[in-house]
Formats: sequence, structure tokens, C-alpha cells
Amino acid sequence: MTKIWKDIDKSILKALPNPGDGAYEIKVKIPEMTFLGVKEQPDFATVYLTIYPGSKILELKSVKQYVYQLRNIVVSYERLINLMYDHLMEVYEPERLRLVMVCNPRGGISSRLTIDSDWKVRGGEDKYQGWGTKDDMWEVVM
Repeated sequence: MTKIWKDIDKSILKALPNPGDGAYEIKVKIPEMTFLGVKEQPDFATVYLTIYPGSKILELKSVKQYVYQLRNIVVSYERLINLMYDHLMEVYEPERLRLVMVCNPRGGISSRLTIDSDWKVRGGEDKYQGWGTKDDMWEVVM
């Protein structure tokens, strides 16, 4: 049975207490995220998470299980990145979250979608203006 975006279960995501007492950055690469596009054809993407944690950090096994459930979900790129962003923000409550989804070519066209909690439009303060340089995502190029 095919599932739709409303079936994505954010309760799979688990948080651990942050053992650090200072500011630091966590970068996570999800190299093989698969899901069903709106035409129910397989889509593939690489996802990059950059998190400045608050009181919680990612439990990576649960992130893997969260991503694994997407294999049978019909969803567009745009809806998926927004849902993932909302779920990660709600569960982990980071000081900052930057989510980049690089979608594999389909019909000869590639897509790269980005959401950053620092953007004013997302409720942030635009205080990380320098981000967006070549180093922002391990030199990811499209």
C-alpha cells in the first residue's frame, strides 16, 4: 500500500541529552535518501544537516529509521524538505538547523533545496550572513 506525505512518522526521531557545555556544530550526511516522487517513481537525494544543538542532540539510529520510512512515501521535493525541517526543529529544538537536499537528476534536471532556521522568514535573526560560502556543505557542488 502506497503512503502519502501525511503518513511520515516523526515519532521515530529520538533525542539524546547534549553532553557538551559549549557551542559546537554537528554535520550529518545522508547519502542515499530514497522516496517516491509525485508520479510514484523512485527519487533519490543526498541530505546534509548542519545543527548547532541546544539541550538535545540527534540519535543517529533514529534518523536512519526516519529516513528509511520515506522509501514508500509519495511526496514532492518541496513538501519533503519542509516536513523534515519541521520535524527536526520540533524534536531536537536546535539553536540553528540548516537542511540541504540535493536531488539526483530526473529528466536531465537536478535540484538543490535549502532551509535555514536563521533566515528571518523562518523566524531567525539572519545573524549567520557569511554562511553560503564554498565551505557551507562540504563543498557540495551541483
